[in-house]
Amino acid sequence: MLEGVNVALGVTGSIAAVTTVELAHELRRQGASVRAVMSPSASGIIHPWAVEFATKHDVVTEITGQVEHVDLCGRDGWADVFLIAPATANTVGKIAGAVDDTPVTTTATTALGAGVPVVIAPAMHEPMYDHPGVLDSIARVEEWGVDFVDPRIEEGKAKIATEAAIVTGVARATTEQSLAGNHVIITSGATSEAIDPIRVLTNRASGSTGRAIARACHVRGAEVTLVHDGPEVHYANTVSVESAAEMLAAVEGAAPDADALISAAAISDYTVKKADTKLRSGEPRTLDLEPTPKILDSIRQAHPNLMMVGFKAETTGNEEAMVDQAAALRDRVDLAFVVANDASVMGSEETRALLVGPGAESPADCETVEGSKQQLGDRVARQLAERLSGSTDA
Repeated sequence: MLEGVNVALGVTGSIAAVTTVELAHELRRQGASVRAVMSPSASGIIHPWAVEFATKHDVVTEITGQVEHVDLCGRDGWADVFLIAPATANTVGKIAGAVDDTPVTTTATTALGAGVPVVIAPAMHEPMYDHPGVLDSIARVEEWGVDFVDPRIEEGKAKIATEAAIVTGVARATTEQSLAGNHVIITSGATSEAIDPIRVLTNRASGSTGRAIARACHVRGAEVTLVHDGPEVHYANTVSVESAAEMLAAVEGAAPDADALISAAAISDYTVKKADTKLRSGEPRTLDLEPTPKILDSIRQAHPNLMMVGFKAETTGNEEAMVDQAAALRDRVDLAFVVANDASVMGSEETRALLVGPGAESPADCETVEGSKQQLGDRVARQLAERLSGSTDA
C-alpha cells in the first residue's frame, strides 16, 4: 500500500510514543521507507535508539547546522509525507500557531510551507481532546489541508488510532485522489438466511476482498458506503446487514446519491421461511428454498445510469468458463466490468482474478490480477476510477 513512499515520522511526548516501534515496522511492511524526528519529551518516553532500530535510519533529536527539517521536508526534501504519530495537544496547538520549539514542530512548519502532505494522529486524555482550544487548532490546521487520523475514544482517553488506520491515512495522503468527489457503495462478505432463531444458511465468503476494495477506494478519495455483515471500519460508512433482503434494502437506500456500486458480496441465492422456534434435531427435515432478488438486476432497473461492477465466482477451475459466465453477467446487467475468480480463494489471503471488461470474451482479453486481496482491491479501485473518468469525459 505504501510501496516506494518516504515517510518522515514525527514522535511527540504522549505515552502512545511506546507504540512507535511497531508503527514504524508496519509502515515498512507496507513498503515505506521511514525516518524519524523526535521531540525532547518523546525521547523521555522511548529511547531514540529503539526508533533508530525500527526505522533503520538515524533519528533527528535536534535541529543542527545540517538543517535536518529542510533535508526531510523542504521543497526538495526526502519525505513524501510528514506523519506525526502520536501528536499531543501541545504539539497540535503549536503547529496551528506556527510555533517552532521542537524538531517535530519545526519540521511541521517546514512541511506545510513546502507543500508536503502532513498527517496527524492525536493521542491525549479525552478532556484535552475536547478542549475548545484544541478543537479550534485541529479545525484550523485541517483548513490548511492537514489530514487527521481520528483517535479511539476509550476509557476516558483519546487513544492513538490503530496502525491500520494510520497506514490508511498515510496512503490516502500520498495517493492520487482519482475517486475524489465520488460516492461508492460496496457490498462485501456473506449474507445469512435465518432457518430458525439459531440456525442460518450462509456461505464461506470472508468479506476480505470487499473490505480491501472499500479501503482502496477510500485511499483514492472516494466517500465509501460498505454494506456487510460485519463491524464498522475506519475507511467507510458502514451499514450492517444480515440477509440478502436487508442488503438489497441498504443498497437501494444509498443508491440515489451514489456514483458507483461494486457488488463484491457473496449474496445468498436462496432464502427460507424462518421458523419462530428452534427446529428440533434428530429427525429428517425438508427446507423449501425460495430464490432471493438479484441485487444487480434490481438496482439496474431502478438506476439505469449507475456505474456498476459485479463479481462472478465459479468452481470449475476453467478460466474460459469463468470468463463466459462473467461476460454473460456483464452484458445482461450492463456492468462496467466483472471480476471473475475461482471460489477456492474464499477465506484465503491470496487471490487470482480476471477483470472482464467491455468486449472481453476470453482470458486473453482480460487483465489478470494475482497476489494479495489488497492488490486486487487496489486494481479494482483504479479500474473504477478510469471508468468514472471516462464516463465524465464523455
